[in-house]
Amino acid sequence: MSENIETPRTIVLPPILDLTEAGPLSETLLSARGMAMHVDASLVARLGGQCLQVLISAAKTWRADGLEFEIRQRSEQCEIALRQFGASSFFSDQREPQQ
Repeated sequence: MSENIETPRTIVLPPILDLTEAGPLSETLLSARGMAMHVDASLVARLGGQCLQVLISAAKTWRADGLEFEIRQRSEQCEIALRQFGASSFFSDQREPQQ
């Protein structure tokens, strides 16, 4: 079966990204490996360290594979958490959040 890597897959992050969401998030992302990825962060109210690690790992993996990995429509809380973790610059090559 051939996947279309040109058409990005989009996933919507849940509002609470805590330790209990890290495993499911990782599984969801890994199931889409090989396809460009758009991650909708518009609903994020809380971003924990474990889920941030999953997102950074996925972004590095996608980039190494030569595929797009973009976190779009980041909520204000998501932006704040990225800054607090010192991870804003990792995702700074992406578009600003849509308002």
